[in-house]
Amino acid sequence: MTKADIIESVYEQIGFSKREAADVVETVFETMKSTLANGEKIKVSGFGNFVVRSKRARVGRNPQTGDVITISERRVLTFKPSQVLKDALNDNQSDA
Repeated sequence: MTKADIIESVYEQIGFSKREAADVVETVFETMKSTLANGEKIKVSGFGNFVVRSKRARVGRNPQTGDVITISERRVLTFKPSQVLKDALNDNQSDA
């Protein structure tokens, strides 16, 4: 699913104009981006949690050459699905 698909779904289900639906979706994504950039957690009830974690610098290897390299410290985004989402995914598999 793409951002355009999400906009189309909002347009069809809510009844906003396509422009309004695009603005709503953009606003939601921008809010999520800025919240995560500030290091805050996003909890969507019934869906899951988005959390920014810090990873320390570490030593790694270039898989092609075997050379030792230093992997720099960085922040990564993790997602943990809620039990409701997990259950919904597993219920759909048993129907297939």
